[in-house]
Amino acid sequence: MLKHGFIKQLISSFLSLLPILVVVLVFQIFIIRQPIPDVVGMVVGVLQVILGLTLFVYGLEQSLFPIGESMAHAFARKGSVFWLLLFAFCLGFGTTVAEPALVAVAEEAANVTSKSHLIAQTDVARSQYALGLRITVALSVGFAILIGVLRILRGWSLYYLIIGGYCAVIIMTPFAPAEIVGIAYDSGGVTTSTITVPLVTALGVGLASAIKGRNPMLDGFGLIALASLTPMIFVMAYGMLR
Repeated sequence: MLKHGFIKQLISSFLSLLPILVVVLVFQIFIIRQPIPDVVGMVVGVLQVILGLTLFVYGLEQSLFPIGESMAHAFARKGSVFWLLLFAFCLGFGTTVAEPALVAVAEEAANVTSKSHLIAQTDVARSQYALGLRITVALSVGFAILIGVLRILRGWSLYYLIIGGYCAVIIMTPFAPAEIVGIAYDSGGVTTSTITVPLVTALGVGLASAIKGRNPMLDGFGLIALASLTPMIFVMAYGMLR
């Protein structure tokens, strides 16, 4: 059964990657009209991507999704709001700090900021800036997941939180340093990537399924939207306070 599931996911990964391959090959052959450099290397690379994507998605389905849902059910049965909210914050913080996309963006932002003479041109200054940015974003996502879980518990409407958050973003933008605005806006996208999304989604759906009167489709989703929003607010505040 595991073998059948893996093969099915392998085919699915190939079909997901196929449109990208078609676009690249069509433009390379018919538009640019140049031969494909290092065909063997490209084929090997594509096979590695397909295998890696298959293992990643298959691993999520076998481990992270069930763990997130089972922990949400366990906290719901336990009935402790404090521990549930603490877990939600720690989950958002921990997964975001470990997010590879955020690490890459934070390091690049530190390098560019250093070259622009906004911070000292030393490895220590760049490292501290990148770490501060990562911690700020991780705190914002932790706060977002906490608020999202509280929304599921209380039955709050999602659009009020989203509209209010984006109003805060619009208000803060003119007052934030121009150099930090773009980084703040991008931070919302990189936080919701490979590690954060599966666990947070599983938590929301599992919690909504475990609480009487909550609809997993209506109440279980929306945590990712909040996790994409709050980093913009926190990073602009981080830039204004530095």
